[in-house]
Amino acid sequence: MKTWLTAAEIAELRLPDMPATRQGIERMVRTEGWRSRTGKARKRSGRGGGYEYHVSLLPGAAQMAMAAREKAGERETPPESAELWERYDRLPATRKQVCEARLNAIQTLLDMVSGGMNETRATAMAARQHGVSPSTLWGWKRQVQQHRRSDWLAALAPEWKGSTARTDCHETAWDVLVSDYLRPERPSFSSCYRRMADAAKRHQWAPIPPERTLRRRLEVEVPRAVILLTREGRDAAKTLYPAQRRTRTHLHAMEAVNMDGHKFDVFVNWPGSDKPVRPILVALQDLYSGKFIAWRLSDSENKETVRAVIGDMVEKYGIPRAIFLDNGRAFASKDITGGAPTRFRFKVQENEQRGLLTTLGVQIHWTTPYSGQSKPIERAFRDLADAIAKHPAVAGAYTGNKPDAKPENYASRAINRDVFEAHVAQQIAEHNARPGHQDGNRKGRNFDETFSESLANGAIVRVASEAQRALWLLSAERVRAKKGSGEVHILGNRYWAPALNQWAGKDVVARYDPQRLGDGIKVYDLTDRLICDARIEGDQRFDDAASARQHGRNRRKLMKGTKELAELHRKIGPQQLGEYYEDPKIAEATQQPERPRVVAIGNVARVVRDEEQEVRDSKADEEAFYSGLGKFVEMHRRMKIAGGSDYGD
Repeated sequence: MKTWLTAAEIAELRLPDMPATRQGIERMVRTEGWRSRTGKARKRSGRGGGYEYHVSLLPGAAQMAMAAREKAGERETPPESAELWERYDRLPATRKQVCEARLNAIQTLLDMVSGGMNETRATAMAARQHGVSPSTLWGWKRQVQQHRRSDWLAALAPEWKGSTARTDCHETAWDVLVSDYLRPERPSFSSCYRRMADAAKRHQWAPIPPERTLRRRLEVEVPRAVILLTREGRDAAKTLYPAQRRTRTHLHAMEAVNMDGHKFDVFVNWPGSDKPVRPILVALQDLYSGKFIAWRLSDSENKETVRAVIGDMVEKYGIPRAIFLDNGRAFASKDITGGAPTRFRFKVQENEQRGLLTTLGVQIHWTTPYSGQSKPIERAFRDLADAIAKHPAVAGAYTGNKPDAKPENYASRAINRDVFEAHVAQQIAEHNARPGHQDGNRKGRNFDETFSESLANGAIVRVASEAQRALWLLSAERVRAKKGSGEVHILGNRYWAPALNQWAGKDVVARYDPQRLGDGIKVYDLTDRLICDARIEGDQRFDDAASARQHGRNRRKLMKGTKELAELHRKIGPQQLGEYYEDPKIAEATQQPERPRVVAIGNVARVVRDEEQEVRDSKADEEAFYSGLGKFVEMHRRMKIAGGSDYGD
């Protein structure tokens, strides 16, 4: 808070119990004798002159109002204050030390004045003490007076500016140089500069600064992120943004798993292959503990191996709530994830077959391929790659992790599959039992202990039924049952069962063991409800009479059984049905033939009436006759009375 104020400054503050004009303040000064109080009033030095008064002369209410305003100002940082401190923070340490030295000099001056010394004399002594001229110290004081006391240090920041001028360069030449340098081929800056300089001579571009000057300009004007993106690629540019760190403490064992494949850098003699192959490990890892819970080796990453690994996990530990996969062809195949709303692989059909995971009710999360942050199993694969591929047991079979990193004994040996599979099993077991992990949920325990403790503490895991085993033990293929019989064709074989008659011409899902096609198949509808077990219908020789007779007997047997089944459903015979459907009213109406109303006799048409109608008409005619006769007699009687005639007596 400013401690010395002029009469005009006091008036501008409009404090309580104080006049609001400069003339009013001057009158109060004369009335209360402020200038006669030692150390409370002083003459202003410099241009303008006049007096300044210490805030202790003000009434108590005015002083309290000034203090409250000062605190409110400290809580609400004005924009100019933020700009001052932002500029101060960008200064190097040497310039910040200059600010502190200036503030110390001003504080020395203020302390001397507060002690009663004349301001001019105090300025000279403080300037001499801090090794500056009085005018310089006075300028610093004027510089900070327009700011809050808490902002004085930032306000004293020197206005020095480094050299921002740059040597002019022809605009097109600069664009050519930058565009040439920012290419994925990553040319050196010197070669880009030489090419640009040669082009500048031909096109008469000028001026062209020296190479070192333009190199410094490139470092200043082109962000490092742009250089990395254009020269190193997207993966290198991603490192400029901090990686996401995700916790798994909220999970429990078997709540969520992640799955991926890893190709070993080891030559293995694989059955059915003419030359050694590099096998692929398809594995599942529990996200909570980090334990490998299921794995298999294969010569390729295929859906059959993926299905078998998932089956191993479900049989041994249960069904997880969620699984994290990338959209590789093996993992995103319809056999595994068919029916998932967002598969990002293959054509998604409205009524496609449901895959293994969707049938088991596992929530599928798709991740970014080759992203260790998305799938922690990739980090575990890195440990296994060293423990398995570089183990002494496979010496000579190691291929190197890059074409230019082949060992001296490259391809000197290949390991048999069974030996390598046993080696992988041993190393995975050692990995799961390796102690000393402090990160995540382990806290010094190994993966096995962390996994087992979570299951023992009440983790709820769904268990598959025996009927669900067919989902991962058999391949699945969506086919259309043939019209007529409803037979299903798989890999050149025909399969049929009587229940397929109902599905003729409709789509079904056939599940089968590729290695045992002769054992028959299981047929499901598109919602994975079992329809039947269908047997194989083999082909027979054209001239094989015995097989033809057997086929005829089978067909007759089917027809006989179908006929018996029809009799069970057809419980009411045709005669009884007719009795149920017969209406008595309709029967009576049909017994009396209806005669025509109008007939033609020669050229004359007359109405034909039935007997009842003729009787009704005869009675009507008789009633009409007697009614007319009565009216005539009455009329005659009245005429006789009126005229006296005896006519008609």
